[in-house]
Amino acid sequence: MTDCLFCKMVAGEIKPDVVYEDEQVFAFRDINPKAPTHILVIPKQHVATLNDLQDKGLAGHLLQTVAQIAATEGIAEVGYRTVINCNNEGGQEVYHLHLHLLGGRPMTWPAG
Repeated sequence: MTDCLFCKMVAGEIKPDVVYEDEQVFAFRDINPKAPTHILVIPKQHVATLNDLQDKGLAGHLLQTVAQIAATEGIAEVGYRTVINCNNEGGQEVYHLHLHLLGGRPMTWPAG
C-alpha cells in the first residue's frame, strides 16, 4: 500500500523508533504514548483490520512477539495491556493492523 503510514515504515521510507523486527513483524514506539511503555506491533504485510487477518500463524506470532517485547522492556512480570482497535467505532486510526503494548504504570478499567 503506497499511502499506508505503517507500510512506509516497514519499507524504510519513514524511520520510527524500532524496538523489534523479524521476517513477519515490525515493532516501534508510539509517537503519542499513552503509557511509559507504548509500543505498536504490526505485521509487515498489509492487513487493514483484525477482521481481515486470515493467517492464524501470523496472529499467533504477533501475540508471541508482544509477550517477548514486554519481557525485553521489563514489564512482563508486573503486567501490561495489549489493545487491538478495529474500525472506526473501535478507535482504529491507521488502517494497518496493529497491537498496542502498554505498560509501565497501573492500567485502569474500563479502558474507555
